[in-house]
Amino acid sequence: MKYYILVGEASGDLHGSNLIKALLKQDNDADIRFWGGDLMASAGGTLVKHYKERAFMGFTEVIMNLNKIFKLIAYCKTDISTFNPDVVIFIDNSGFNLRIAQWAKAAGYKTNYYISPQVWASRASRVKAIKRDIDSMFVILPFVKPFYKRYNYDVTFVGHPLIDAIAHRKQVQEHEFRKTHELSDKPIIALLPGSRKQEITKMLNIMLSLVDDYPDYQFVIAGAPSQDYSFYKTFIKSINVHFIENKTYDLLSISTAALVTSGTATLETALFKVPQVVCYKGSAISYQIAKRIVTLKFISLVNLVMDREVVTELIQKEFNRKRLKEELDKILDKDFREQMFLDYFELERTLGGVGASEKTARLIYNGLKN
Repeated sequence: MKYYILVGEASGDLHGSNLIKALLKQDNDADIRFWGGDLMASAGGTLVKHYKERAFMGFTEVIMNLNKIFKLIAYCKTDISTFNPDVVIFIDNSGFNLRIAQWAKAAGYKTNYYISPQVWASRASRVKAIKRDIDSMFVILPFVKPFYKRYNYDVTFVGHPLIDAIAHRKQVQEHEFRKTHELSDKPIIALLPGSRKQEITKMLNIMLSLVDDYPDYQFVIAGAPSQDYSFYKTFIKSINVHFIENKTYDLLSISTAALVTSGTATLETALFKVPQVVCYKGSAISYQIAKRIVTLKFISLVNLVMDREVVTELIQKEFNRKRLKEELDKILDKDFREQMFLDYFELERTLGGVGASEKTARLIYNGLKN
């Protein structure tokens, strides 16, 4: 079979790579073409466009790059037509993917969506288009299935692929890891400031403002694969701050605490059982727009899945040096940490066990045979 996969960011690249591996197990002769990243390229198939070419964050940046976006959409449609796949598989990235899905369905292609757009968070009116344009939807968060049920759209909960990614990773040897990256024996506070330049710029300075208050710890920035060290270097002013590129899982596996920008990283941190503070600060315009269309009680996936506050969320003005220090002190406290660990174990049970990628690949492949 011929598969065309569309991914738009680093987390999608991870899940897309595991899906490709699973598809190749189901279909030995699979011909896979995709928009994604380095992980998907290493898994197999042909890379058309790297997600770095279209990593636009926030309403204002999207508007400023509309011409480029429209050209990418046109190119994507042409490339799909030339490849003529048996199925087009969309992974998250709703702004781009839903436009392609509308065209693909009308053009007669089978459409599958893996990892639903966040219509459960904002603009639920998009469900109408999803029902029209997507043949099969595979969701990874348990509360999304009943959300769609309210709109008479039957979707399949497959479990969360992060559990697969973490369970199957090679265990890091802490002593060797510290030695390789010139880390001391001090406990580690991991800093996950996001993956895009705009959010890193807004988050990292405030995170690093705490360094001198914790001389008994070392701070380690988890560098995103989409950014070069030269960019991060401008923020580092202390010898107690280290930088490790593209090794986030290894870093989390040996960290004592973490300061994490809202997004998939909050769930990754929880699955590694690292106490965390969730942080978010956007541009004033983007935040005001988001506040009016987002309908959720929480911004972190941890709290959304649990439907209660497990991790503290510092949003916009609340994300400041004083509040961040208060919350970091809490997650370094023994009793507070123990309760968070219990919540994390409950979270993992709620998300289901391993096998999301394999289950999704099997459902996609079987759907093509029928």
